[in-house]
Amino acid sequence: MHSHHSRALSFAVVILIGGVLTPWGLAVSGEQASSPYQWRGTVIQGGAIEIKGVNGQVKASAATGADVEVSAVMRGQRSNPADVRIDVVQHGGGVTICAVYPSPDSRPNECQPGDGGRMNTRDNDVTVAFTVRVPPGVRFVGRTVNGDIGADSLGGPVSLKTVNGEATFSTTAYGEASTVNGSIRGTLGSSDWTEALRFKTVNGSITLDLPADVSTEVRATTVNGSISTDFPISVTGRVNPRSLTGTIGGG
Repeated sequence: MHSHHSRALSFAVVILIGGVLTPWGLAVSGEQASSPYQWRGTVIQGGAIEIKGVNGQVKASAATGADVEVSAVMRGQRSNPADVRIDVVQHGGGVTICAVYPSPDSRPNECQPGDGGRMNTRDNDVTVAFTVRVPPGVRFVGRTVNGDIGADSLGGPVSLKTVNGEATFSTTAYGEASTVNGSIRGTLGSSDWTEALRFKTVNGSITLDLPADVSTEVRATTVNGSISTDFPISVTGRVNPRSLTGTIGGG
């Protein structure tokens, strides 16, 4: 099977959390951990299980049964993990599960699907690590801010979003992903998407493995780095090492 690779220049971003410098040297408080939160339920075929975190990784894999299973573990250094609650919102499009942190101001944080709700956490160091089991035919939507996000061997569409972290997925369907500081790697098993798929990072590379028989329009741009492909691409316009517009197959 042919694969399609495009790479950009990568930068390492390191964020240190947990140590506090004092006049007497380094003081590190002990970590507190919560017992895992568990949720199990049904999401209709074609519906989505959406996970919205702030600090912490989100990992999804294929479920063995028909139910969605979600586990969340909260850990804190300075902040108390018991102050972070997990909210479950069932709606017409599926189920949204959020890590809801104590609000740093008078407006409460709120769990809502998609871009709705509010997730403001200033200075709270609690991490919530989500583990999700997704049945075939259910869409997986994963969001966090500080943490890696990944979906392995799924049987439905995937949409991943983080800011400081890697985004990786493999699915028999298709997917899209974005981050700022981190690389993206996606393996798409099907080319039956109808809307445009977007993959975006600022500091990192993007590598996509596509079905060998894919027909699609491609638009790729990079600031620092190069673009390469194993697919024959009919390029439209001027050839430019930093940007590419063209078609694979019938487009």
